Amino acid sequence: MTDRLLPGERIDQLNSGGIEIIQNQSVFAFSLDAVLLAAFAQVPPTGRIVDLGAGNGAVGLFVARRTQARIDLVEIQPLLADMARRSAALNGLADQITVHTMPMQQAPGVIAKDSVDAVLTNPPYFKNVPTSKRNPNPHLAMARHEVAVSLAEVAAVSAALLKFGGKLFMVHRPERLDEILPALTAHGLAPKRVRFIFPKPNKEANMVLIEAIRGGKPNGVRIVPSLIVHDTAGNYTPEVANALRND
Repeated sequence: MTDRLLPGERIDQLNSGGIEIIQNQSVFAFSLDAVLLAAFAQVPPTGRIVDLGAGNGAVGLFVARRTQARIDLVEIQPLLADMARRSAALNGLADQITVHTMPMQQAPGVIAKDSVDAVLTNPPYFKNVPTSKRNPNPHLAMARHEVAVSLAEVAAVSAALLKFGGKLFMVHRPERLDEILPALTAHGLAPKRVRFIFPKPNKEANMVLIEAIRGGKPNGVRIVPSLIVHDTAGNYTPEVANALRND
């Protein structure tokens, strides 16, 4: 497989999980948020799963071993979509995983509306405003800033794809929680489970995991126990270490 890598690419493996992922640091490489989103998601044993803004396919690849569901990855950047496609083949998952190279907003025209059991998304975290300090690398800028899709559009597309009772799983930044929850409810997605991620003890949360249900009843939000990534010695806590092993 290494002779099929493009310049700048490498293959990384998640410890004992066995999943191999083609990465390119200058274009995009998955980080811990993708791993924690995959671990947080309650994926159905069968049916259909969609990863919106899939990047190089990390989240879809991580959950694939836990389900027989069909998995659709939606990614706007051709270089990332190509890496995701080749990684699926590398792991023997080409029959289960389909990669769509297109803007997220086009997904409901390709994937049937009201047909999806679970949507997973690690969307751009930062608003695209004139005062934003965007990465000069256009690939990284698009992955991190709302250049190609807004938070409201992520919610709208998720709601369009999900079946009634289908679930959305999202990782985002806590400082935007006051925007995220109203955006979800405005599109008929009822937030149900929220988990804050702290980099280490006595530090502020820097990530938040959210589960929402299409058509769910309001006023049922649960704040579940928080997750601390590193202990005081700088080591991964047991739960994070297990997630990185893809157990």
